[in-house]
Amino acid sequence: MVQINPIKRVTVTEQVMEQMASWITSNELKPGDKLPNERQLAEEFGVNRGRIRESLRALALIGLITIKPGEGSFVSERESPIPAETISWMYFNEIHNLDEVYAARKLIESEVYMEASQYIDEEQIQVLEDILNSLKSLSIKDKNNEKFQAFLDEFDLHMGFCSTNKIYSKLMQTIVHLRHESMLKILNIPGAWENSIECRTMIIKAIRNKDIKSVKEAIDLNFARAKQFYGKVN
Repeated sequence: MVQINPIKRVTVTEQVMEQMASWITSNELKPGDKLPNERQLAEEFGVNRGRIRESLRALALIGLITIKPGEGSFVSERESPIPAETISWMYFNEIHNLDEVYAARKLIESEVYMEASQYIDEEQIQVLEDILNSLKSLSIKDKNNEKFQAFLDEFDLHMGFCSTNKIYSKLMQTIVHLRHESMLKILNIPGAWENSIECRTMIIKAIRNKDIKSVKEAIDLNFARAKQFYGKVN
């Protein structure tokens, strides 16, 4: 059992949260380890269960733990995805600023794509091609923007994974969440679907040919067109 120090000061929830977080950041608790239940924690800390619940919720929000209903709270795996609500909370005021979202997308997605193009292997290229085929197979007549965007997200998140840079992968997760609302609007604009498919097709082809220059050209083309789409979003 980890060492628990009684809480005496006023900011109870913050102190409980900090102490539990220290167990994780110091590796006293490892990824996958289960935390004591709320009742046990409340008794050991000498606080009510409401304070414990608030602390656990805060730790889950920043991605340190995963709360599984009916099972308990567990230390998150090191490579677990960033919770969408964490990103929404961190960038609440910026999500609706389309100019800032576009600029962030261009900077981060371009860098991740370039990095991935240098390290990706045949097996990973096939994964991307399968996702691209799923994009192409969606009905153009009966458009489903949510499903289309889900495939785009899957494609781009996989590119983040293929970059072999864990920070880039996390940044791509952040961008995917930040762009969600604006992307749904953009996909209603004529030509947006086609551009997403065409540019990603060009990127995969260039990667297969080990043509880094063409990868960059495809990325630049995608964002040149995307800027026009952003300009049409109300």
